[in-house]
Amino acid sequence: MVTIDVLLLLVSLVVILAACEVFTNAIEWLGHRLNLAEGAVGSVLAAVGTALPETMIPVVAILFGGNDAEHHDVGIGAILGAPFMLATLAMFVNGVAILVFRKTRGRSLELNLNASVIGRDLTFFLVVLTLAAGVSFVPHSARWIKGLVALALVAIYALYVRRTLLHGGESPGAEGLPPLRFSFGRPDPRLRLIVFQVVIGLAAIIGGAQLFVRYVTLMAHELHVPTLVLSLIIAPIATELPEKFNSVLWVRHGKDTLAMGNITGAMVFQSAILPAIGICLTRWELQPPALAAVVLAVCSALVLVLAMRLRGKLTAPILLSGGLFYVAYLVTLFHLGRVG
Repeated sequence: MVTIDVLLLLVSLVVILAACEVFTNAIEWLGHRLNLAEGAVGSVLAAVGTALPETMIPVVAILFGGNDAEHHDVGIGAILGAPFMLATLAMFVNGVAILVFRKTRGRSLELNLNASVIGRDLTFFLVVLTLAAGVSFVPHSARWIKGLVALALVAIYALYVRRTLLHGGESPGAEGLPPLRFSFGRPDPRLRLIVFQVVIGLAAIIGGAQLFVRYVTLMAHELHVPTLVLSLIIAPIATELPEKFNSVLWVRHGKDTLAMGNITGAMVFQSAILPAIGICLTRWELQPPALAAVVLAVCSALVLVLAMRLRGKLTAPILLSGGLFYVAYLVTLFHLGRVG
């Protein structure tokens, strides 16, 4: 049974990879037709487009779980597990991609990106995630304070989107863009055709990710993995990481601002909008495993920010450090006695 699940898991990955190729190709053309800057394309269009499906996991767990504490824990785990995974494991994957495609990238380990765009993403991420975690210490009797913080998180994200759209760097133009996959040879495809390819690519990614989630979940139950691990670790990996193969494709083509923005933009979205939902619909009292995920995500992001501030650049080894924080979290879970 496990062997069949593994095979179907591999099939879902193939679907996701093919869909990501179609999606990233269409997103680049959409950004070109809308005359959007590269930073806006990666941090807003691509990031939110691929992150939206994952918002349904915690929402469904919380809304349809009633007052069941276990369902709320699953929802909170999915909410905080996503930004943690993006800040650690997704960065590690990008670092590995740079090493793998080093030959086609001129053998350089340095990322060629718009540091102001990525720096802004990471700064907003640190602010909203810290604010979301901090309000968990407010007693439930002062619920109005939590409500205000939830509104503040949404407002901060709206400000982030506005700044990214206004100051996302230069528009990359059509030069160097590969032909639209659904253009059938047309050098300048129409907007509706581009949007159609975006929708098809995103739908295929969602479908592939759902298959991936299904078979990862089945394997987890067959291997007797605890629910906490499923919500904080396996669920975010299953739903977020496959769709971040978009970034790997952009790394391969040397489009590092798009690659990083796809991750950092999703980090801001997942740390602002989803916690706002969690704050409004649950008691939002974070347990040690959830708090540990927040602390390590913040530490991983701080490493990136300091590297850009002190060295003025990001390199593959810096991104690979995200893997260390991810391993540190697994060790922390074992230490807390949550895994056994």
